[in-house]
Amino acid sequence: MSDNNDTNGSGQEPAGAGRPGRVVGTPSPAAEKKLLASEDISAPAGSGEELDEQSAKRAERVVALFFLTAFAASIGFIAYYIVWSGRDGGMHGIDRARESNYWLGGLMALSFLALAIGITIWVRRLMTSKPLVQERHEARADDETRRQFGETFMEGARDSGITKRPLLRRTLLLAAAPLGLAPLVLLRDLGPLPEKRLRRTYWGEAVERAKRQGKRGVRLVVDGTNKPLKVSDFSSPGAMITVLPEGIEEHAHHPLNEIAKAVTILINIPEDQMKPALRNRNWDVNGIVAYSKICTHVGCPAALYEQTTHRILCPCHQSTFDATDAAKVVFGPAARALPQLPLSEEDGYLIATDDFPEPIGPSFWERG
Repeated sequence: MSDNNDTNGSGQEPAGAGRPGRVVGTPSPAAEKKLLASEDISAPAGSGEELDEQSAKRAERVVALFFLTAFAASIGFIAYYIVWSGRDGGMHGIDRARESNYWLGGLMALSFLALAIGITIWVRRLMTSKPLVQERHEARADDETRRQFGETFMEGARDSGITKRPLLRRTLLLAAAPLGLAPLVLLRDLGPLPEKRLRRTYWGEAVERAKRQGKRGVRLVVDGTNKPLKVSDFSSPGAMITVLPEGIEEHAHHPLNEIAKAVTILINIPEDQMKPALRNRNWDVNGIVAYSKICTHVGCPAALYEQTTHRILCPCHQSTFDATDAAKVVFGPAARALPQLPLSEEDGYLIATDDFPEPIGPSFWERG
């Protein structure tokens, strides 16, 4: 018995002459070999024709309004970052950080959103979508092809309205300009330029202050007690102590940072064991010398001292320095000697007469 269904028992349509049947659920074959007819190209109303000037003017003003909104939001972002987020010396605490994130994120999002909406309306309402065809041949085009490309490009520019509508062009450039400046403003988060800070420590500032008071230098104080150190207090050969410049906690702008950079080890070396490189510097007081405590490898504290060999050891990577030879490297990965602090004596107290003569700390940026 026959039925009237389109499918046979195998779930396929009856095969026509010369072609197999179609499986149920698959799309029917296209009537033509083209996927999309030329008249089916989607485009806004009025494609390829002159736009209605009255409606185009309204759309132009709307787009310009969005571009101006993007400009205002970008300016607001920069203004808030520079003015409000810097009040009271900058942001402190979770509440201030949350407030800043809301304002900065909201203003930047508004700027990008307004710019995107304006461009979208411009494309949908003010640009024609007349197809532009350019033939492509070899990579090196001849002069005629280049001329045709120029004409095609200018025709596309005219159709986009970028040349015909200066208000859109100007407001677009106005809206985009602050977005290019915003990343430069964010560079402020990297901190101020170091200038000469990498080459100076608080010792230099303290010495200058002492000289303005008529003194020859700044006194050394014992780390932890802040007691000024006399020469007679440190007369035992082989001893080592950590010292700082006097007044660092009261006068330094950032005491903890300055202490970390200015920390110095004081060592008493028998004068007969000093090598020429150290003796010629004439920076010791009765065999007392001072070296930066910061290892020149990666900045660990070189806090170990072996009295019998007069070696200063950094425990992190075993860089070893010879205290009798201007703290030159004798072992390990450090690239240069520990900087030495020039010392003298005033009224029986040990004083520093100048800053370290070279940058303290790691030197991988300087000498590899």
